[in-house]
Amino acid sequence: KEDYAFDAGRGLTEKTIDYIVDVKGEDDWIREFRKKALKTFESMPLPTHWASKDIENIDFSNTRYYLAKGQKASRTWDEVPDDVKETFERLGIPEQERAFLAGVEAQFDSEAAYSHMKEGLEKEGVIFVGPTEGLKEHAEIFKKYFGKVIPIGDNKFSALNSAVFSGGSFIYIPKGVKVRQPLQAYFRINAEMFGQFERTLIIADEGAEVTYMEGCTAPKFETATLHSAVVELVALKGAKIQYITVQNWSNNVFNLVTKR
Repeated sequence: KEDYAFDAGRGLTEKTIDYIVDVKGEDDWIREFRKKALKTFESMPLPTHWASKDIENIDFSNTRYYLAKGQKASRTWDEVPDDVKETFERLGIPEQERAFLAGVEAQFDSEAAYSHMKEGLEKEGVIFVGPTEGLKEHAEIFKKYFGKVIPIGDNKFSALNSAVFSGGSFIYIPKGVKVRQPLQAYFRINAEMFGQFERTLIIADEGAEVTYMEGCTAPKFETATLHSAVVELVALKGAKIQYITVQNWSNNVFNLVTKR
């Protein structure tokens, strides 16, 4: 069952980007960044030199680029909408969080539905939020590294993500801080003819250590679904990042991600 408060509709134009920026309340520089990325995406051919002809089955004009039930991530499970909560409970997320995770973010379609981190980590200066919050609350760190590891024009799908990114993780580990338990994110595609475009930026400052795991799932639909993420990892001098992704897609999900 689909019930969304925010829906950008089908197809990708500058109006789609204006809708996303307006709904998120983003700054003008992000609007310009997104629109530049859209032009780059439109100017680049499909990368058939490494992908099969199947890639031509992606219908960009019929894809939905932004769907969200709400704009802000709940801090407790009780606040998460019941249908979203049931989906994540079936994946076992609350139990795993209580058992061994230092922090969890759970994204449902375009936005995080739940985000929580252990209090002790906040006191050490660890940041674990979505990119929307990262841009608003930690702009000085975010802007320094955003789009630097993977530039807009790296490939057609990094340009697409740069145009319509929503959700993902922004993590900053301060100098010398070693996070002993994993941080984990879950990305759930729940809608048909939809594209999920999370953007993850992880920065481990000098001598810092972190393990980050993400899990990705989608139900099986008759139509093709698109998952196109960008993950930028920045390990400064003496730092260590362990990045793990576990993906369980049906065979008609196009999983076209750029990670570096």
